[in-house]
Amino acid sequence: MCHAILLVSCPDQKGITASMTNFIYENNGNIVHADQHIDEQGNTFFMRLEWSLDGFDIGKEDIGDRFKAIANKFQMTWDLSFSDQQVRMAVFVSRHLHCLQDLLYRQQAGQLSCEISLIISNHSDAKPVADHFGIKFLEIPITEDNKSEQEEKEIKVLNEEGIGLIVLARYHQIFTQNFVSTFHNRIINIHHSFLPAFAGGNPYLQAYEKGVKIIGATSHYVTEKLDDGPIIEQDTVRISHRDSLEDLVRKGEDLERVVLSRAVRLALQKKILSYSNKTVIFD
Repeated sequence: MCHAILLVSCPDQKGITASMTNFIYENNGNIVHADQHIDEQGNTFFMRLEWSLDGFDIGKEDIGDRFKAIANKFQMTWDLSFSDQQVRMAVFVSRHLHCLQDLLYRQQAGQLSCEISLIISNHSDAKPVADHFGIKFLEIPITEDNKSEQEEKEIKVLNEEGIGLIVLARYHQIFTQNFVSTFHNRIINIHHSFLPAFAGGNPYLQAYEKGVKIIGATSHYVTEKLDDGPIIEQDTVRISHRDSLEDLVRKGEDLERVVLSRAVRLALQKKILSYSNKTVIFD
């Protein structure tokens, strides 16, 4: 059964929830999920509204046009999607393959409702994995001299493949502003630390030398500023003095798999709203 999903944000004011729910009710719709949040400091209203299209009086292709009157009245930024629209996803990866493999297994098991259409890497290490799963693989080496040219190739193929979501599964390259702005809020990264602590290179070595008691992983949207995008998901694991550097890496990679898959699932389920370099994550 197909559901419609509305994500909205707007200045907080009276009547928003009533207007949206009445729109569903008056057109013979049945709400199956509703969640909202108000940022009092920014006076901003956020809502995720999901309803069944079984018996709904408005056809899918006309819902957006009919909703515009409400959206304009409340100055809404809004997005309408449907549960039967399968997102086409591309995964970027370098030489650490654990997150890529985890995403592929989860998608194959039906835990991620998407089509992983493309794997792009600056190395050849992931090609056997892509071949095993029957996914198109592109090796696009990046250097300081060819970065802009190679990114143009990537943008072209991503658009040709109709990619709706890009996941960086331990991709060790920094995108240019042009690439990031082309796919605004459509690139999800996994960072191997609990941001902002130990940002940058060799975070496990930094953590090991510091003698930390907790390590973590962070998944966030990619912005022009490195490792500073809106955070989607984070988690931590306890560390003891008995843990070796190899133990930290193993525990950290386990966290990366889980945190990234959670973030990707939230994005696919349309449960994220980004604002002011933060996110609202709907239940």
